[in-house]
Amino acid sequence: MTRWLGALIGLAGLFAAHPADAFDPARIGDLAENADFAGVILVSHGDTIIYERAFGEMIPGSGRRHDLDARWRWASITKQVIATIAMQETEAGTLDLDAPIARYWPEFPNDARDAITIRHLMQHRSGLPNPDKTPLTRAGLPAFYASDGESLTPADAYCAGPVEAEPGSRYSYNNCDFIVLGAILERVTGTPLAQLVASRISANVLFFPDGGATVPGFHFGEAEPPFRFAAYGAAGGLNGTVHDLWRFDRALMTGELLGADRRAEMWTGDPELGHAALGQWELPLSLTGCDAPVRLVERHGGIGGVQARNFILPESDMTVIAFINRSPAEFDFGQVWRGEGFAHDLLALAACDWEDGEE
Repeated sequence: MTRWLGALIGLAGLFAAHPADAFDPARIGDLAENADFAGVILVSHGDTIIYERAFGEMIPGSGRRHDLDARWRWASITKQVIATIAMQETEAGTLDLDAPIARYWPEFPNDARDAITIRHLMQHRSGLPNPDKTPLTRAGLPAFYASDGESLTPADAYCAGPVEAEPGSRYSYNNCDFIVLGAILERVTGTPLAQLVASRISANVLFFPDGGATVPGFHFGEAEPPFRFAAYGAAGGLNGTVHDLWRFDRALMTGELLGADRRAEMWTGDPELGHAALGQWELPLSLTGCDAPVRLVERHGGIGGVQARNFILPESDMTVIAFINRSPAEFDFGQVWRGEGFAHDLLALAACDWEDGEE
């Protein structure tokens, strides 16, 4: 099981009308099949899903095929949802991104509570402890996420430990940031987080352990070790279907969830922080085949043998979503900003092929 360790921790303007043959779905199918992709892919333009397909076996060697209606763990795409709810609260005037967390949680048991701001949490600059650094189990799993780590997971337990860096001094990706943010949102709204998501986003998007069976993860044919998915909470604990995620994206893009000003603030990446925005990344992306850089809002996630990619192209009015239940060591999505890899090629086929067909 130790070979799992790297996989476990590693983790608007509209186009004019287009002719019917501008987008060739067969090219995406060829890309996925040639890469031995096992999961689901969805591409949309405006309110229309222009491509969706399930590929490969859900359980290697079983003959059971992937299904577009299956529930997936959303992993860190959860952060994008929680960031949206936080921005709704700023829009309502009940949350100030630059206020210290002590304003909303005076008893938070960390001496840095007067220095850590909500924005620090949303940009991973709080300096709070990192759950991935908790002692490893025999399966190579950080204890925070293991069945015996339940005492570590309340937001005022391990995540309230001494800061590892001065708040605001540096970027350090960390699940504790959003676990604490989720607890603050509960205090600000007086509503449990699960109810907030159900009422603000969708009643079909649920936090573990709710939601029923989800797609299991694999690593070169080997089943992943058991996780306590509820431990991820506001940092990675949501599950839902690919269509649930698409509906969230569309509601965000069309202004149903946030006004334009707050959405723009949430979607403004900082080049000095690797283009980190608030709960996601935003960057200009050069794609092979596109005439000009494409603005991309990106949120990826992964837990064990399941990986997820959620790409929003605001100016193109497009979304590209992919879920796969193979570990990063077995299937490498690549980094889109490097201009190579499966994710880059998928985006290029979706966005640039569509762009080429513009009338």
